[in-house]
Amino acid sequence: MSAMHDAPEALIRLAGITKVYGSGQAAFQALRGVDLSISAGEFVAVMGPSGSGKSTVMNILGCLDTPTSGSYEFQGVHVETMDRNQRALLRRHFLGFVFQGFNLLGRTSALENVELPLLYRGEPAAKRHAAARAALAQVGLDGWEDHTPAELSGGQQQRVAIARAIVTNPAVLLADEPTGNLDSQRSVEIMELLTELNRQRGITILMVTHEPDMAAYAHRQVHFVDGRVDSDARTPALEAGT
Repeated sequence: MSAMHDAPEALIRLAGITKVYGSGQAAFQALRGVDLSISAGEFVAVMGPSGSGKSTVMNILGCLDTPTSGSYEFQGVHVETMDRNQRALLRRHFLGFVFQGFNLLGRTSALENVELPLLYRGEPAAKRHAAARAALAQVGLDGWEDHTPAELSGGQQQRVAIARAIVTNPAVLLADEPTGNLDSQRSVEIMELLTELNRQRGITILMVTHEPDMAAYAHRQVHFVDGRVDSDARTPALEAGT
């Protein structure tokens, strides 16, 4: 790991993270001592073959799962010592999620889908409506507020999902194969949108992808193999200053 990735101002720091599922003969070690530091404002692509541990580490980073051992610091706070309710609060106030399958409510308008995280927070209706409209406008869907997912293209549905993820002004956006269900043109549009959110709003983005051309949009590419970080390097084009 290079020194620049161990900077003391790291937003996220994993040290010696392991994850074991099952016990005894059936035990499976999904993570085998992962060390990873991510600074605020970075855009990191997480890559690796099926079973490499990339999804497991993303679940731990998203507070959807807990490590078997090791430490996970978020803004200097040890997440691995938190209880379920504390992790839920961290998710609600600091993290946004975007999934390959969009995960939108089918009979609900784009505006109502985007409002959901604010509803869970208990925000008043007027504040929810205003924030959701602003988020939809930011992802290029001004005027589409009343459309249901069935009335939207795949790219538009993913834009709604991204608006839902950013409506709470998260510190970190975790994206799991965000272009996996999209054609090449829509994929480029979504990656350009994520890049814009990273640059203009300073949102730290962690993205799982198996597509090298999508990973090329990130600042760093972290490759997992057999539950470990196999390589961690700046994206070549960025390294060359292009």
